[in-house]
Amino acid sequence: MPTSTLIDALSAAVGSANIVTDDAAKRPHETGYRSGYGNAAAVVYPTHLLALWETLKACHQHDAVIIPQAANTGLTEGSTPKNQYDRPVVILSTMHLKGLHFLDEGRQVVSLPGATLFELSQALAPMGREPHSVIGSTSIGATVIGGVCNNSGGALCRRGPAYTELALYARINENDELELINELGIDLGDSPEEILARVEQGDFPADAVHHDAGKASDDDYPSIIRGVDQPGAARYNNDPRLLFGASGSAGKVAVFAVRLDTFEQEQDVTTYYVGTNNPDELADFRFRFLREAQRLPITTEYLHRELFDVAKRYGKDSFLLIKWLGTQRLPGAFRLKNKVDAFFRKLPLLPAPFTDHFLQAVSRIVPSPLPQRLNTWRDAYEHHLIIRVNGDMAEETERFLDECFGHQAWFQCTADEAERAMLHRFAAAGAAVRYRTIHHQDVEDILALDIALSRNDPNWFEQLPESISKDIVYRLYYGHFFCYVFHQDYIFRRGADVNALKQAMLDILDQRGAEYPAEHNVGHLYPAKEALATFYRELDPTNRFNPGIGKMSRAPYYRD
Repeated sequence: MPTSTLIDALSAAVGSANIVTDDAAKRPHETGYRSGYGNAAAVVYPTHLLALWETLKACHQHDAVIIPQAANTGLTEGSTPKNQYDRPVVILSTMHLKGLHFLDEGRQVVSLPGATLFELSQALAPMGREPHSVIGSTSIGATVIGGVCNNSGGALCRRGPAYTELALYARINENDELELINELGIDLGDSPEEILARVEQGDFPADAVHHDAGKASDDDYPSIIRGVDQPGAARYNNDPRLLFGASGSAGKVAVFAVRLDTFEQEQDVTTYYVGTNNPDELADFRFRFLREAQRLPITTEYLHRELFDVAKRYGKDSFLLIKWLGTQRLPGAFRLKNKVDAFFRKLPLLPAPFTDHFLQAVSRIVPSPLPQRLNTWRDAYEHHLIIRVNGDMAEETERFLDECFGHQAWFQCTADEAERAMLHRFAAAGAAVRYRTIHHQDVEDILALDIALSRNDPNWFEQLPESISKDIVYRLYYGHFFCYVFHQDYIFRRGADVNALKQAMLDILDQRGAEYPAEHNVGHLYPAKEALATFYRELDPTNRFNPGIGKMSRAPYYRD
């Protein structure tokens, strides 16, 4: 059918005001957060769940590719189109579909597609509870459902990745029929119209809610992360045990709601800052703490000195933005940044993205916000660890620190030092991208790997051969140390063959038994391993939803 017929059907489903076909207006949805781009015939903004269902029906009837998209904060191009398709592409933006409904005095939540982790954090705070993830993507507007669909999170040592067996989603089955699957563990009626209306309103009578319907979090994770003498990664996106319905679906279905556990808010938190020049000391500390400590820590965040330096210079404005505005205003600040960049992109004489160049210039004249003790530790030590524990764990933690590092290599942070240390760690995540933007004439590209090492790998700190390292300007290492999940960003000199170097690095990781990607999912950048590819095919046998992710076929029914 002609594309105009599809557009007419979508307009009937959501209203003409909620569909965009203009190239400039579509571009933010067609462009990945870090990389990737592909053209879509339209971007649709359903404003209620039934409109989302009607949109799916229109796409199904007109044989359109469907790409569900939430906040578009993914780092592996998994929520945007990629290159060419043999059918028209429709991006379903779910960000107008807000809603959070709490069960059992806040111990569980039913989240609609547009609800963000930040909004959930704010809503749970008065109840003394919090979601599965409280750092990182929480602050840039990532959605609750987006996290579930990608098994995201896991930085918190006691919680693991986002996971649930309780969800409401639509799929196109092997008979090419659009169907609504209710696995929420809540009796909602029979027809899609009734089910969706009740979910949107939070109409959940107590006798309709079943508490034995399945898991709403990864409650096996604490025992898995403690298995430091066992092979295999603690957490990674391809883990077959976490592929269930909406969990790990990565846009291969359209998710209307998920039901998740919430957690008691951490109280009386003590933060320690640790330095060492011997990576074996960190490995020994991790092994002993996870084997012997009575309780798991809250978080253990690692930074390498080289990353410390680049983040100090190229992440300063991000640090100050969060410090001055607070996390509650950060999603709005990112939206404003995107609008400003879109405006200045029309002016060819200005560098793009304009706001990055402007903010970097301003940040050069602003004094460093880092506490003096952090700078002192930077000068003295190559490897840095920020460990957060509950106050009643302080004595045991300090004993491990003394025995593994010596008393002079760590200090207990003041409240201000703890906040600034974590802000610096958070700002580090965007430092490589900013460096490339400012020095684009000298840089070929960035390779961003997020890897999960085998839990029993003692040689955690990477040693690259000269054939690879000679082409690297900066290697930026940071991550979540106790679960052995690391973000490794490499900035390559101009002229380097990044694809060949990436493959050489992945070959080394394969030899070490590492898993990748660990957190950001395969998107369009990594091949899906067989278990994940099989899961995708079972969810979406006609290959109508988000075709091509995991480097799989884009053709109907996965034909070559």
